[in-house]
Amino acid sequence: MVTPSQTTANSLTRRNPNILTNILNISNSQIQYPRINAQNPGVEPSMNQGFAAAQNRFAFKLFAEINRGQNNTFISPLSVAIALGMVYNGASGPTQQAMANALELQSFDLATVNQSNQQILANLLAADPQVQLDIANSLWVRRGTNFQANFLASNQQFYRAAITESDFDNPATVELINSWVSQNTKGKITQIIDSISPEEILFLINAIYFKGNWARQFNPTQTTNQPFYLANGSQKNHPLMQQSSEFRYLETDQFQAISLPYGRGRFSMYVFLPKPSSNLASFSQQLNSENWQQWRRQFNVRPGTISLPKFKLEYEADLIKSLSNLGMGVAFTRRADFAAMTDQPVAISQVKHKTVLEVNEEGTEAAAVTSIGVRTTSLEPSRLPFEMKVDRPFFMVIQEESTGSILFMGNIYNP
Repeated sequence: MVTPSQTTANSLTRRNPNILTNILNISNSQIQYPRINAQNPGVEPSMNQGFAAAQNRFAFKLFAEINRGQNNTFISPLSVAIALGMVYNGASGPTQQAMANALELQSFDLATVNQSNQQILANLLAADPQVQLDIANSLWVRRGTNFQANFLASNQQFYRAAITESDFDNPATVELINSWVSQNTKGKITQIIDSISPEEILFLINAIYFKGNWARQFNPTQTTNQPFYLANGSQKNHPLMQQSSEFRYLETDQFQAISLPYGRGRFSMYVFLPKPSSNLASFSQQLNSENWQQWRRQFNVRPGTISLPKFKLEYEADLIKSLSNLGMGVAFTRRADFAAMTDQPVAISQVKHKTVLEVNEEGTEAAAVTSIGVRTTSLEPSRLPFEMKVDRPFFMVIQEESTGSILFMGNIYNP
């Protein structure tokens, strides 16, 4: 007798044998995880600018919801968007509409969403051979659970998701999933789930790893301990890197901003430093995709000196409350409709997000993981030299320049 899971796998194989690898009961050592890579992205680099702009609108909306208080906040909106994009393939009815509103996908049908995500990922991964960018997706399904063929096939085809059927009652599965996370973040993030409840039938996980050397590296001999002024009025000594050159730069009455390129210049870090008369909290109130696009157009090349903190940080958040506030709360309740995913009544049980960041004289290393659990429910510019000393809380973005895709963004109150 064919089990439901076998039926799903077999029907997919018949539909298109190249789309879905066989779902097998396999050990950790046997798993071959498909990966997206810059050398073989799988599609021609092309770009849907309207879709990229929609993703950035979602990025700033999400950041506004998460960013509270005077603590470091550092997220990868791209990671969250990709993970939720995979889930979106399983949503139906009002749940799909709610997710579309939250994710700024109202203007796109599902085929366009999937194709645009595929195109953007291909563009990002082929952007700069001097920057290491790895993006991996996976689906972990409970053994014996029936999932819709199109749901699995779309995630395999457009997101290159590795699909693994596992014994969720075996504690070793937790280790297996976390091992995948560690492998695909180069050991920067080693754990995303602690346990698996009996109601959980699916985990959809995205992992991003970024490593870029500055186009112009900082000289370590110029790094010195200097005061960094915290938001509460206190100060601490902290290493500030320094270099003088020509940079893309913007200054207004409210802030100074600089663009620091990596590699060949397709990826950049943007740093926004509020003026002493302002603060990061006030600046954050201006953050939205419209202002972001306007500011980016106003940068001009100027000579100057930049002093930038050398630092490491780790960040993690549960995104359910933030996503609910953006309008997709129904996806977490018994009223959720994921009929395009499975014929069982299910809802999203968790949306976990973790990031790490290291900034030093050589460049930047960052990683992010987003894990989504699904459970059954029974629930004209001046050329004068500038000086920009980042010695107080600041905002930062890591972005790919041609697509405008924001990989990482954050408020750094205490480096």
